[in-house]
Amino acid sequence: MADGMTPSTILKMAAEVRALTAEGRQVCNLTVGDFDPTFFPIPSGLREGIETALKFGQTVYPPPMGVPALREAIQIYSRLGLGLDYPIDGVLVTAGARPAIYGAFRTLVDPGEGVIYSLPCWQYGNYCQLVGARPMPIACDASTRFLPTRAMLEPLVRNARLIVLNSPNNPTGTMFDPEVLAGIADLVLEENARRERPLYLLYDQVYWTLTYGEAKHATPVALRPALAPYTISVDAISKAFAATGLRVGWALGPNDVIRAMGDFLADVGTWAPRPEQVATAMFLSAPEAVGAYSRTIKGELRQRLDALHDGLRAIGIEVTRPAGAIYLSARFAIPGRTNEEIRAALLREADFAAVPFQGFGVAGDTGWFRLSVGAVSLPMIEGVLPKVAAAVERLRREPVGAPV
Repeated sequence: MADGMTPSTILKMAAEVRALTAEGRQVCNLTVGDFDPTFFPIPSGLREGIETALKFGQTVYPPPMGVPALREAIQIYSRLGLGLDYPIDGVLVTAGARPAIYGAFRTLVDPGEGVIYSLPCWQYGNYCQLVGARPMPIACDASTRFLPTRAMLEPLVRNARLIVLNSPNNPTGTMFDPEVLAGIADLVLEENARRERPLYLLYDQVYWTLTYGEAKHATPVALRPALAPYTISVDAISKAFAATGLRVGWALGPNDVIRAMGDFLADVGTWAPRPEQVATAMFLSAPEAVGAYSRTIKGELRQRLDALHDGLRAIGIEVTRPAGAIYLSARFAIPGRTNEEIRAALLREADFAAVPFQGFGVAGDTGWFRLSVGAVSLPMIEGVLPKVAAAVERLRREPVGAPV
């Protein structure tokens, strides 16, 4: 099983960037889906809450399902922000979103059962490998915002046990249109009306607070409340509060599934640390502080995304309009050049580090790359764009076959 896991392309590239940085190069690192605390510190209330929890001895095992105060705070936070109203038994706290996703896969999917997910995507294929599921990937492109539609899913659902959706999406930064998401929700409901073993929907929405412009986040259960018995929603403080290292996440879902996930994950030991749980409960219970931080981080991220979007468009690069998350999709479509050749040239000549969509399961040299802005400043982006323009122009000008 372990031998079949796909190594992380992003971590490999990050190591390359670190090596260049150690040589004194100033690299605009757009590879990692994380935040540089120099630019994006965690909320002060969250930090102070952790310090207080430590001071008062909150250092013992937390309850396996999560500290009660945090589960209650998540209830209210999800009701006010997402329109999702779950009982306490439908809330499970985990050490970030990853254990919640793994717990859902492990609890719901038996070996050989099908799991549908779209490409490009985060590491859902590896989770299929972990549980012995049969991957059923759907290749998506810019025409559907790199997200699946009902029509794309319909031929596959009969042979599936789980559909995984992610919005705002990693790696593309695109989001589901509510009408498209409602169509998928209707498909799941229709399918479950004619089968005994349910088809479940896993909705990964860890970026839902990070939306821009007119884009509005939608959830399947808010659109179709009848879908609640078949939906597990995953969330975390990781992206919303630039707190990736604090490891507090959660799952919302039907009581029986959440209980089974909790029983399994209790033996795995994927509890979020107690001080962070106590502090997160306090912070989520302060809506004014949450709102103020959200406005600040969204404003900073939007500036960076817009600068990348406008700068790349000016040199003839196709880019998606920033909608959500911390990502921008850009297509460096240079005839005769592979994604790897383009990636290497941009890094070597422009100090511009980005991840081709091959790192997210896409086969072939489409020219599409993920650009992540959580670890760079606005001046870094503005300073690197002229060098990107020069590197792209050279690649376009020189004959195919010439050394990159």
